[in-house]
Amino acid sequence: MDLGLNRKSVVVMAASKGLGKATALEFAKEGASVFISSRSEAELKKAVEEIRSASGNEQIFYQVCDITNPKDIQSLIKEVVNQNGTVDVLVNNAGGPPAGTFDKFQDNDWQNAFELNLLSFIRTIREVLPYMKEQKSGRIVNFASSSIKQTIDNLLLSNTFRAGIVGLVKGLSQELGEHNILINTLGPGRIGTDRLTELDQVRAEKLGVSVEDVQQQAEQSIPMGRYGEPEEFAKVAVFLGSGANTYLTGQSLVVDGGMVKAL
Repeated sequence: MDLGLNRKSVVVMAASKGLGKATALEFAKEGASVFISSRSEAELKKAVEEIRSASGNEQIFYQVCDITNPKDIQSLIKEVVNQNGTVDVLVNNAGGPPAGTFDKFQDNDWQNAFELNLLSFIRTIREVLPYMKEQKSGRIVNFASSSIKQTIDNLLLSNTFRAGIVGLVKGLSQELGEHNILINTLGPGRIGTDRLTELDQVRAEKLGVSVEDVQQQAEQSIPMGRYGEPEEFAKVAVFLGSGANTYLTGQSLVVDGGMVKAL
């Protein structure tokens, strides 16, 4: 299948590691010109070299960007357009907020999670839409969590603002369809990343068991019997952001090995 991504201009947020990096790599393999961002220049430089080496694609670039800073976002998109002329694909991604239950959080915790996991997506979308509308084409993929289908214990902040992404995407799909801009939400289940390792450690401490016990219990709840690999998630993201996706928009999908039981 031709994904129609050769020389397309792609931006992947929070992509120095984890699912963002894996997704940038898969876009690079398809011949896209890929910009990655995160707050760490050292991690970005390392990721760029690894992606170039693994994909054989030299058109991989980076810019430091704190996604809670609107000026950083504006600067990033401006640089992408200066380099590539436009933005064809935006992949929104952000680290997860702290774990915890309702009584643990104060107003500043809610505000920080809002800015990180919802407002940052709104801001990046706002910046790329003029270019996508002008060319009558665009793809936007928003990374969330499997909690968009079934809430996750001890992740109240994430549950709340990931659900907000779903509402944003569904509403925007109605507005953007006439411009041939397709927008979707993609939630990872238990995919083997540093973030999941961190959450497993938090749960192990809360239950007073080993991390290995937590992982074994989690694997038993997944029909496929294992955690997913980052590239397995990334390949779905690349399809949603590609020219091969011509009619799928406004949807919320999870890549979870069958873990989520909710409809």
